[in-house]
Amino acid sequence: MKVLIANRGEIAIRVMRTCREMGLTTVAVYSDCDRGAPHVGYADEAYRLGPNEAVASYLRIEGLIDVARMAGADAVHPGYGFLAENPDFARACAEAGLIFIGPPADVIALMGSKTAARQAAIRAGVPVVPGTEAALGLDVTDEAIARMADEVVGYPLLVKAVAGGGGKGMRAVPSPRELPSAIRAARSEAGSAFGNSAIYLERQLERPRHIEIQLLGDRHGTVLSFTERECSIQRRHQKVVEESPSVAVSLALRAEMAACAAAVARTVGYTSAGTIEFLLDAGGRFYFLEMNTRLQVEHPITEMVTGVDLVEWQIRIARGERLTLDPARLLTPRGHAIECRVYAEDPDSDFLPSPGLVTGLRTPSGPGVRDDGGVAPGYAVPVYYDSLISKLVVWGEDRPRAIARMVRALSEYEVLGVKTTIPFFQWLLRQPAFHEGRFDTTYLDRVLAERGDRSFAEIGEPAEEVAVVAVALHAYLRAAAGVTVAGRTGSRGAWRQAALGEGLRTS
Repeated sequence: MKVLIANRGEIAIRVMRTCREMGLTTVAVYSDCDRGAPHVGYADEAYRLGPNEAVASYLRIEGLIDVARMAGADAVHPGYGFLAENPDFARACAEAGLIFIGPPADVIALMGSKTAARQAAIRAGVPVVPGTEAALGLDVTDEAIARMADEVVGYPLLVKAVAGGGGKGMRAVPSPRELPSAIRAARSEAGSAFGNSAIYLERQLERPRHIEIQLLGDRHGTVLSFTERECSIQRRHQKVVEESPSVAVSLALRAEMAACAAAVARTVGYTSAGTIEFLLDAGGRFYFLEMNTRLQVEHPITEMVTGVDLVEWQIRIARGERLTLDPARLLTPRGHAIECRVYAEDPDSDFLPSPGLVTGLRTPSGPGVRDDGGVAPGYAVPVYYDSLISKLVVWGEDRPRAIARMVRALSEYEVLGVKTTIPFFQWLLRQPAFHEGRFDTTYLDRVLAERGDRSFAEIGEPAEEVAVVAVALHAYLRAAAGVTVAGRTGSRGAWRQAALGEGLRTS
């Protein structure tokens, strides 16, 4: 079997690694600026798609189909982003006789509509956030929308794009006065980003958590749910840190959310890997948010706590195989995993992209550390695409050990030539609220606003930094041993070096 990976960067390499383990031949594609990219060199074969712009290369369906035919590929894996959730691409692959490693085109189209997905959740008996059930196109007046807001939804509310995601086409509306301008802004942004200006309304929950359930569904009617992922650490509705399991989810709540996620998937006949996203309020009530009909960026943390290769099962399901995984094992996480998304961005300049030549690179390693990277020394991070450099993932026997391991791994990470978000993560992992699990989807935006314009590269006072680590270690030891730990624990110098990456140059 020969698999064309219709993507680039770290996700292309991630998929290729599993293909290589399965004895499958891989085909890479590239735009002009990606000719020397690591994913091109890793593949068995590589073909040019077109110019740098994504619309002329990675988003050109006919070009990808032509390359697949030219290479003699049997299957196409879309990765995530680009065309991964485009039903036209899945349909074009099927019409060309190619196996699309993902769900059917009609399911992608159904769940790609936020309103249709909400309706599917309602049919499955799964709770949804109060809101409008139909798409509100340009034919629906602002006056009619205002009546719906008053009578059906209530304030505060969100105006959200029916298509797309990632916070685009979404506006918060605290009161009726702000509704007309929010409608105009959301429609305009949605139309530009997704070619669809339809919107809908949804009640805005106060400081919820973002919890998601990984799924696998085969072509024989089996749907399996995995333990949850905690994705509440977000900046402007974009995830930046994920972990599994969540400190806010009990065994009973996990079982309930997993059952609801599977019910939604069965209702729409879902196959392949997918994710159901929920909002969890402070009272422990959860609500369906949306479904992602693809592999998630944060899938490695699920793999780390379950030992399941999700890409392998995507391929096996696409070949018609039955799921043979133990459901109980998938809902019983082994240890704790955390992922930090390392971007070529300047956190001291409001996280502006920092493209350029990578002149040096040192990645962390050691027990429990996984770096899914997509760059190498001598590679120029382009301006044309998402600036993700790698996903740094760690595993520990429990959450405190996983946090300590991530601190250590970040201290070893060095990228020269471009600015990265590594200093930001080193700051974030020192925050007491993070250690204690006291956060929600609004947490990061709030603390960044309070922090002001201080540089993330600044090293805090030694006593303060040591105290934060000491408090976390103290809490862990008390919980593990059931006793009060008195006195000093460990070496101040060793802990400070691990926590702060002392002596390490980090761009």
